[in-house]
Amino acid sequence: MAKKILFFCLIFFALTYLFIITLPQNNIINSASLTSASATLSNSRLSYRAGVATGAIGSSIVTIDASGNADNDTHHLFPKDTVCFAGATLDGCYMQNTYVVSSIPSTTTFNITTALGGTALGAADLVIATQSGSLTIAFTTVNEVPLDGDILVTIPALDADTTPCDGFPDTAATAATNGFDMGDASNRIAAADITVTGCTDGNWVATETITCGTSSTDHTIRIDRQTALCVAPSAITITVDSSPGLINPAPINSGHTQGTADLYTINVRTRDGSDNTIDQVNMKVAPVEAVFVSATVDESLSFTVAGVTADSGTTCNITRTSATPDSTAYSIPWGTISSTYATATHNTAQQLTVSTNASAGYKVYAEENDQMGRDGNVCTGATPSAGEFTFSSGTCIRDTACGATPCTHQTSQDWTDMATYVGFGYSLENQSGTDAEFLYNESSRTFSAKQLADQEASESRSDSTAEIMNNTVPVSGSSIYVCYRIAIPGTQPAGYYYNKVKYTAVPTF
Repeated sequence: MAKKILFFCLIFFALTYLFIITLPQNNIINSASLTSASATLSNSRLSYRAGVATGAIGSSIVTIDASGNADNDTHHLFPKDTVCFAGATLDGCYMQNTYVVSSIPSTTTFNITTALGGTALGAADLVIATQSGSLTIAFTTVNEVPLDGDILVTIPALDADTTPCDGFPDTAATAATNGFDMGDASNRIAAADITVTGCTDGNWVATETITCGTSSTDHTIRIDRQTALCVAPSAITITVDSSPGLINPAPINSGHTQGTADLYTINVRTRDGSDNTIDQVNMKVAPVEAVFVSATVDESLSFTVAGVTADSGTTCNITRTSATPDSTAYSIPWGTISSTYATATHNTAQQLTVSTNASAGYKVYAEENDQMGRDGNVCTGATPSAGEFTFSSGTCIRDTACGATPCTHQTSQDWTDMATYVGFGYSLENQSGTDAEFLYNESSRTFSAKQLADQEASESRSDSTAEIMNNTVPVSGSSIYVCYRIAIPGTQPAGYYYNKVKYTAVPTF
C-alpha cells in the first residue's frame, strides 16, 4: 500500500511541475477585445491592374488583355486616371513615365493624353493605376499598457518575399493571400508618416518600427510605450498619412465581382514587455471599385431683346412718360421727331437679357449696318463730308460725336449738349447683374454715350471695348438697358430715315 501511495505522489508532483513550467508559454494574458474599434481608409478605391494586349510607340491608344488578370476590362479605369506601364517583374514603370487617361472608347481600349514613347507594349506587360491614401485606426483599451509595452498593428500583405513593398498594387487569388503595399525603398511608409494620439501623445515612441511583409508574414507597425504606463480605458488613434500612403490592392484575380468589396482584416493588439497580448481586435476594411458618375450637360445660351413700354420709371436716369416712344423687340420707332430736343421724346430703351452656362462667359455685340440714311441711302464714311448731315451724295442722321472730344464705338464721352452735338447714340444701365460694358453715370457723367460700330465705315463690333455686355463666367438672367438718344439740327432735311441695328451674343465654352 505504501508503494502505491509513493508512486501516486511521484506522478502527481511530476505533472504539477510540467504544468507550472509550461504555463508561461501562453502569450495571451487576461486578453480582452479593444472597444470602439474602427479602421478607415481615406481612399477605399481598389487599384487598377490589367494586362496589356497591344500598345505601339507613337500611339495614344492601348488595348488591354480581356482575361487572366486582376482587371480584365476598362470598367474601373476613368478619365484623368494616372497610369504607368510595367513589365511582369514589376521592376519600375517603363522609362519612369506616367500617362493620363483621356478617354475610354471601349471595354478593352483606352486613350492617353500623350503618345507612348520609348518602348512598345506587349502581352507580358501590365497597365497600373495606383490608388493610395491614409489609414486611420481608432480604438479604446480595456486593460492598461505597461511602461515597456507596445501596440502592434498588423496590415495584410501579399504572400510573397519582395512584392509587398515594391510600390505597385498587389493581386492574388484570394484576399487571404493578397494585401496592401507599403511603397518601394525610395518612397516607403516611414515613422514620420505615422502619428499616435491618446493616453499622453508624447509617451508613445515616435520612431515606430515598421516591417514589410514576406511570403509568410504581414506588414507590422510597432509603437512602443515610454515614460509612463497607459491607463485604461484610453481612446487611441493611429494615423498613417497619405504621403506616400498605403497602396490599395488591385482586385483579387479569381472570383472577384466588380462592385463587391474584397474584405481585408487589420489586427491591432496591445502587448506587455514580453510581447504577450493584452487586448486585441480584428477590424475589416473593404476596398471596392469606385463608381464613375457621368452626365452630359448641353451648352446653353438664352438671349432676349425686349421692348420697354412703361410710361413711368427711369432708364439711364431718363424719366419715361406717356410721350416717350415705346420700343419693341424688333424696333425703335421714333416717329416724327422735332429738332427741339426734349428728354421725354428723344430717348427710349430696349432691355437685353442673357443666360448661359458657358464656362468662360460671353459677350454681346451691337452694330449698325450704316448710319441713319434718308430712305436708307448710303452714309459714306464715319463722319459727314460737310455739315451735320451730308455724306457725299447721301443725307443722313449722323452718329453723334457726343462732345468736343468725340465719342466713338470704342470710347465713351458725356453727351449733354444735344443742340450742338446732334445725332444718334446710346448708353447703358445694368438692370440685373454687372455686365454692361460701360454705364451712363460712369466717372460722374450725366449721359456717358458711344456710337454703334458702323459696318459701312469698316468699324468692327469686336474691336476692343466695342461690346455692350460681357462676363467671364456663366450667368443667369444678366440684364441691361440699352438707352438710345436722338437729336437733329433745325436744318435736317425732311424725310424718312432708318438703319438696322444687330445684336450678337457669343458664348465662350
